[in-house]
Amino acid sequence: MKTTSDAPPAPTAVKPQLIIAVLCFGALCAALMQTLVLPIQIELPQLLHASASDTSWVVTATLLGGGVAMPVAGRLGDIIGKQRVLVGSSVILVIGSIVCALSTTVWPMIGGRFLQGMAMGFIPVAISMVREVVPPQMSATAIATLSATMGVGGAIGLPLAAWIAQDYNWHALFWVSAGLAALMVVATAVLVPNVSDGHPASIDVVGAVALAIGLVATLVGVSKGNDWGWASTNTLLCIGGGLVVLVLFGLYELRQQDPLVDLRTTARRPVLLTNIAAMLIGFGMMAQSIVVPQLLEMPKATGYGLGQSILEAGLWMAPGGLMMMFLAPVSSRLMTTVGARLTLAIGAAVIGVGYLLALFMMNAPWQLLVASCVSCAGVGIGYAAMPTLILENVPPAEAGSGVGINTVMRSIGTTVAGAVMASLLTSQTIILKPGTPALPSADAFKLCFLVGAVAAFVGGAIALTVTRRGPKDTVPAQDDLALAEA
Repeated sequence: MKTTSDAPPAPTAVKPQLIIAVLCFGALCAALMQTLVLPIQIELPQLLHASASDTSWVVTATLLGGGVAMPVAGRLGDIIGKQRVLVGSSVILVIGSIVCALSTTVWPMIGGRFLQGMAMGFIPVAISMVREVVPPQMSATAIATLSATMGVGGAIGLPLAAWIAQDYNWHALFWVSAGLAALMVVATAVLVPNVSDGHPASIDVVGAVALAIGLVATLVGVSKGNDWGWASTNTLLCIGGGLVVLVLFGLYELRQQDPLVDLRTTARRPVLLTNIAAMLIGFGMMAQSIVVPQLLEMPKATGYGLGQSILEAGLWMAPGGLMMMFLAPVSSRLMTTVGARLTLAIGAAVIGVGYLLALFMMNAPWQLLVASCVSCAGVGIGYAAMPTLILENVPPAEAGSGVGINTVMRSIGTTVAGAVMASLLTSQTIILKPGTPALPSADAFKLCFLVGAVAAFVGGAIALTVTRRGPKDTVPAQDDLALAEA
């Protein structure tokens, strides 16, 4: 008897609250990898005896690993069972962390960071599993909390990593992540039930490889465009070649009986619009994570910089991450009362308001803290609604891959945000002293905030166009999810 998202949760001796706590812990640990090395990014060339262009891949590799793993892990969870994939993702994080901890040169470090990024596959699988292992009355809050961990991990990872790197050897960053990952393995294997949620199907290896190549090439081109030059051969080849591979991947998938991604389902209006909104809201989330720390750390001699250290900047950002977690119950209540569609739109609007506040509140660290907390509140509300919209519009047998693709779309949004914000920050610069590097001007920071607000508001407007499923746009009951197969 298979357990699908339209059936009652499988009976288990483990309390649902403990299962949720384990899933959230694992998702948080995976998300921490996004910002783990940012405090030591400037020092990496010296630490790894390599050029700055080579060590920049230490950051990019994690993004690429997550982009590859999330849709593949989601599909594997649908086929072989989600608990097995969760344990596997945790084991990959252990291996990647140990490789990084033992690395003294750049290429083993890049390989380890790629493996750490692959652990991000834990998150969409955990989200899609919630309805199968917790009571219906708890599922909305659990999904909201799990969804928020992507933002929470990035927000609290920066000050945590800065503190460890500042007070201990930089290798300690990766030994700590290895220890956390080991706890993930044990807790997931022991406390998360291995329900019979697999759906017999063949694994589309060709599709997985094609998707990996297409995503990696495109994301590399976007993330490196500022370094290589947007008109350079390398950038054009990566982005153009990646898009060509993704088109070929789509044509191939349409011919498969058991595709890695069912593009017909993905192209349904509610799913497609939710994914587009996810990309724009992901852009909005990441923009403030990039811009606000730089403004906090800008020298006071500029007249607008706030002169904070890396650790101080991270601490000013940390409350925003906690805000995302605290807003999970609010998001759950909103989804119950006004529906996931409106909840997503509300979240996007709040993100936009946070950016508009930052336009007029950038004269003191506490002002940026307020603006960031508002934006992060919107992220906590909006991120929780996305997987709910996906789950109510895809068949139960494709729940994992559906959420995985949605998570990838968020990641694409964050990648594009990184490239766009870098371009905007270098578009208007000042020079404090002759011979010193150019610094972003105050107007460049304001332009970044404005662009972030526009992206968030557009994402919210798109969310409002998602088709309503019934007379009331509410979170569906468990038995209603079976209608997604029709």
